[in-house]
Amino acid sequence: MPPKTTLWKMDAHTKGKHLVLRNYLNAWLPIMASRDGTILFIDGFAGPGKYEGGEDGSPVIAMKAVRDHHAKDRFRAKVAFLFVDNDKDRTAHLEQHIATLEKEIKERTHSVDIITGSFDATVGGIAQSLTAAGKSLAPAFVMVDPFGVSDTPMVVISDILRHPMSEVYISVMWEHIDRFHKTKEFPPHLDALFGTTEWRTPLALSDWSDRKRGLFALYKKQLKACATDVPIHVVHFELYEGGNLVYAIFHATKSNVGCDRMKAAIWKVAPFDGMAFRPGEEGLVSLFEKDTTQLEGQLRATFGDAAWHDVDELERWIMTDATVYHKSHLRTALKAIEDGKHLEHRPEAGKKRRGKTFPCGSEVKIAAVA
Repeated sequence: MPPKTTLWKMDAHTKGKHLVLRNYLNAWLPIMASRDGTILFIDGFAGPGKYEGGEDGSPVIAMKAVRDHHAKDRFRAKVAFLFVDNDKDRTAHLEQHIATLEKEIKERTHSVDIITGSFDATVGGIAQSLTAAGKSLAPAFVMVDPFGVSDTPMVVISDILRHPMSEVYISVMWEHIDRFHKTKEFPPHLDALFGTTEWRTPLALSDWSDRKRGLFALYKKQLKACATDVPIHVVHFELYEGGNLVYAIFHATKSNVGCDRMKAAIWKVAPFDGMAFRPGEEGLVSLFEKDTTQLEGQLRATFGDAAWHDVDELERWIMTDATVYHKSHLRTALKAIEDGKHLEHRPEAGKKRRGKTFPCGSEVKIAAVA
């Protein structure tokens, strides 16, 4: 349930989302701002900008990411901020709270708009109107962090992702769904959330892990179906408190670079306050363990065909949603496979190999798993 007060206490799992957001924006901003024009940060459930304990809310985190970025002097694009919340007291508080910060980043800001309204009507309306006019949304990062399951219909997410350089960062409240899906008011909200009635099948299963696995697979499938022109990469991680699943994060983007940066951002968030992120794919190694055994198996299963493959090809693969690992893991895994005598390396023509490195332009032949 949404809080009834303007400010409320920040819980540990919100901290997890915000740590990922900070990490990702630090990577996203210099990439997107390296071009002329405008880039857009949209917070669909912005809140008042801070919590009872004084912690920063997501709008402030985003604005400070621009103010404090070490590469800010090289930004060419300006950032437009759009903060949406359906509570007028919160939007009023947010406007006052960010006034000084807005002045501090004025030179790098295109605009800062705060709207009192619902996410689906406001952001969905903007995306639909641009599509109808044959125009594209500016390169956009859209944060969708609701308190429950209403106001975030798949049709709106689809309208956003139809634009060529837009991406979404969505929190799906598993605990809320699993606890209340049998109540009378929930089915219409879940029909809208998933854009289908198929959610009823996994939620009818008796085992909670089967329910969760089926439900999240459906949500990922629906996100991937939001655009047909370019494949959508969907990164899926889950936040646990002890053994209890609190919520899942889904990041959808058409950019393999964005996909890779989001994976790296989540891997950076070390366990905190009894909370820890885990990959959405069950059975994979826990985050923060340096063992790449699982990735080695994936590489051998995918590329172990007795053919030579460019290292560039392997980089492109690992940057997608084909694996939860990111590009920084690749060379470690390749070295381990070579140490195990399951890999041959062929340097780029006319060049010599330096140590056990795997530079782009060189090739590898990987043995399949026996």
